[in-house]
Amino acid sequence: MKRLLIVDDQQGIRLLLNEVLKKEGYVTYLAANGLEALKYADEQEMDCVLLDMKIPGMDGIEILRRLKEKFPKLPVFMMTAYGELDVVQEALNLGAIRYFTKPFDIFEVRDEVNKALQV
Repeated sequence: MKRLLIVDDQQGIRLLLNEVLKKEGYVTYLAANGLEALKYADEQEMDCVLLDMKIPGMDGIEILRRLKEKFPKLPVFMMTAYGELDVVQEALNLGAIRYFTKPFDIFEVRDEVNKALQV
């Protein structure tokens, strides 16, 4: 079973993504901040990460940078409520597959994750 890490400081987003992606048969891990996210990534071999850009303490770019240093082939999708194109471009340059702008279409996210993991 494929493992997904969902990283967002908003509980509602984490729960929504969790509900939809669990129905697809994924094992999901939920993190509210960067330290939790990095801990899960170290403890479990993740197959994909959904990562919010704006997280208190350690932002999504720093989390992405650390994840890609340890796991360069790990597919990471970024999520943002802000249209900061320079930050989005930086995430893509660091290896993020793509980004979703909040509010996103949950079925589009599901389909993109499935495509990335070839389900």
